[in-house]
Amino acid sequence: MLRAASSAPTLRVPPRGLASSGRPELVSGDFDSVSVVGVSRHFGRRRALSTISLTARSGEIVGLLGPNGAGKSTLIGVLATLVAPSSGEVRYGDRPVRELGPELRRHIGLLAHELHLYPELSARQNLTFFAGLYGLDRQEIVDRALERAGIVDRADDPLSNFSRGMRQRVALERALLHRPRLVLFDEPFTGLDDQAVGLVADRLRVLAADGCIVFMATHDLDLADGLVTRVALVRNGKLVSDEPADAGLRARYRELVRQA
Repeated sequence: MLRAASSAPTLRVPPRGLASSGRPELVSGDFDSVSVVGVSRHFGRRRALSTISLTARSGEIVGLLGPNGAGKSTLIGVLATLVAPSSGEVRYGDRPVRELGPELRRHIGLLAHELHLYPELSARQNLTFFAGLYGLDRQEIVDRALERAGIVDRADDPLSNFSRGMRQRVALERALLHRPRLVLFDEPFTGLDDQAVGLVADRLRVLAADGCIVFMATHDLDLADGLVTRVALVRNGKLVSDEPADAGLRARYRELVRQA
C-alpha cells in the first residue's frame, strides 16, 4: 500500500522549492512523462525484468500485456516505487526517482492484486480512513467516490459482505481518492461483471483525458482492446514490442502467448 503524507496532495504544486524531506518539490512538468530506462530486476537467480525501456506521456493509457508470469506486476511495482530496480532507473520528466523522494508517492495511485482494504469496516469507513491519510475533505470526497463505485445503497455495509467485484470497485476508488498523476492498475477488471467493466473503462478514459499517465497490466486482450492507446508486450521479463494500439494487436498478442 502506498503511504501518504498528511498534507493534501494536488496535481499542481507550487514552483520548485524544498519539500519537507529537504528534496526538491515536484512540479507539474515532472509529470509530462514517465520513463523506464534500462530497468532490470532480479529476485535471487530469477530475472523478473530484463533491460526494459519505455516512456509513457500524459493522456496515454499504456497496456502492459503478456501471459501470467511475464513480469507485468513487477514492472508495476517498479513504477510505483515499491520495487527497486536491480539496475536502470525510472525518470519523471528529466528527473530520476531517487531525486524526488517519498513525496512522489502522493502523486501515484495503485490498484494491485492485493486490494488493501479492511473487510471488517464498511465501504464508507474504508474510504474515509484513506481520505484522511491524504488530508482530504473526507465527506465530499468519499460521497463522490461511493457514487462512482455505484454502491451508495451499500455504503455502510462491511466489506466482508461484498462480492469480489464490489470490493474491487471500492479499491479502485481508494486508489484514486487523491487525484494521482500516475495511475497504475494491475488486472483492474478482476471479478467485475460486464457493467462494472464498462464503468471502470470509462473512468480510465476520463483520467487520461484529464492528463493522467495510466498503466494497465492485463493478460486479457479482450478487455484491453479498444481501451489502451499504446501496447507494451512483455514476455519472460523482456519488452518485445512497444507501439500504438492498432488492428494488428490481436495477431501479435496471439503469437506472443504462443511463444511463451
